[in-house]
Amino acid sequence: MSDLIHSIPARLGNAMPERAGIGLKPDHFDMILEFLPDIGFFEIHAENYMVDGGPFHFYLERIRSHYPLSIHGVGLSIGAQAPVDEQHLNRLKILLDRYQPELFSEHLAWSTHQGHYLNDLLPVPYTQKTLRHVCEQIDHVQNRLGRRMLLENPATYLEFNQSSMSEAEFITAIVRETGCGLLLDINNVHVACTNHNQNSLNYIHALPLDTVGEIHLAGFATDHDSDGAPLLIDSHDAEVAPQVWSLYQATLALTGPRPTLLERDGNIPSLETLCAEANLAEQILLSQHHSKGEQRHA
Repeated sequence: MSDLIHSIPARLGNAMPERAGIGLKPDHFDMILEFLPDIGFFEIHAENYMVDGGPFHFYLERIRSHYPLSIHGVGLSIGAQAPVDEQHLNRLKILLDRYQPELFSEHLAWSTHQGHYLNDLLPVPYTQKTLRHVCEQIDHVQNRLGRRMLLENPATYLEFNQSSMSEAEFITAIVRETGCGLLLDINNVHVACTNHNQNSLNYIHALPLDTVGEIHLAGFATDHDSDGAPLLIDSHDAEVAPQVWSLYQATLALTGPRPTLLERDGNIPSLETLCAEANLAEQILLSQHHSKGEQRHA
């Protein structure tokens, strides 16, 4: 872990409230500013705002003045063999400096190769060599940005024969080595563990839960592999499934309340529908707040 990260606060600016938020979608810009719904925070994808001006910034500046903000990157390709794209990193720093979000996160994945961008977040083998490389990448990103980042656990559809450690062990080693935090995507846990015939709760217990800075919830699509076994796809185009809600409750019992994002990137419903789903998460978070308070006074 670099010395610089030791001197950087875990969150810059105000701390993110332990509430539920939703992704900020252009479909809802005007309605958000007109009605200012009671929502915990908004999250944007960084790459959609890597321009100097335009309508996205026009609206984000106004919405940011009313709400906490989480910025979620999808294009750093931290797991790629090549170094991080410095131009992309520079654009990211400009964006973060401009809006000073409460949280910034990226994926444990790769999506670039020899200058080409791939339309997917692809997995890495869990080896010592990959671990060293990913840690070096994260150290560089955090030092360049001047802030801690959260690293999201992946949704995976295959496993590498050469992996020498479990995914949870790999993530734990990264977090302890670099000082980054964990974005715990509960839907990704359910998808990956179902696809690999693993126990979701055992996976979560093995993670560095003390470093969870944000939780993601989302919907998935169901398919079958060539053997007829269930194959779940992290689609972000449906409401949160009952299994994911149950896993979320079990996780909060371990972590305590954490800022929670309801992700929807396809089949975007009305703002009212998204806020209603976020309210379900808010009720679960509220019950955890009450439980934590009762434990303190016991």
